[in-house]
Amino acid sequence: MNHARRIEQVFADCFHEGYATRLQGGAAEPLYAPGTDSDAVIYYREDFAASALHEVAHWCIAGEGRRQLEDYGYWYAPDGRNAEQQRAFESVEVRPQAVEWHLALAAGIPFRVSVDNLDAAAGADDAFAIAVREQARRFCREPLPPRAAAFRAALATHFGGRADPGPEQFALPGYEATGL
Repeated sequence: MNHARRIEQVFADCFHEGYATRLQGGAAEPLYAPGTDSDAVIYYREDFAASALHEVAHWCIAGEGRRQLEDYGYWYAPDGRNAEQQRAFESVEVRPQAVEWHLALAAGIPFRVSVDNLDAAAGADDAFAIAVREQARRFCREPLPPRAAAFRAALATHFGGRADPGPEQFALPGYEATGL
């Protein structure tokens, strides 16, 4: 069983009974589909473990009302976002990417800050990357959202990763030496 499928199983063990929500790979694009007569489904890209963790991070942050809406009621603009759209995208991505980083450490997989825009300059904007890092570090002092904390603990148990990382675990290569 590949890493992404194992993450699906950990998610099911953690949340299916209490939240009637499934995590499912194989999608061309990520999507959250609320359940009405059946389970809600968090679809993630193909079989990418990082995509699974990123989409779960959004779910962990979304309140009950947002979980009743497709894609939590947020807009999504595909590749080709202009600068203003990219800033708007990044403003709502700091917390989910910080949660994702915690989940990635627990699952033992690499994390990379993502601008999710192939038309943007390569890599994340410095300010955005630093904001994600600082939020991830803040989650070491302040609690993660409850579902994120539960999932991080379950992932760490299953994969042998970090259940309670310290701020030093959240480093951006190339930034730490410059003091950013």
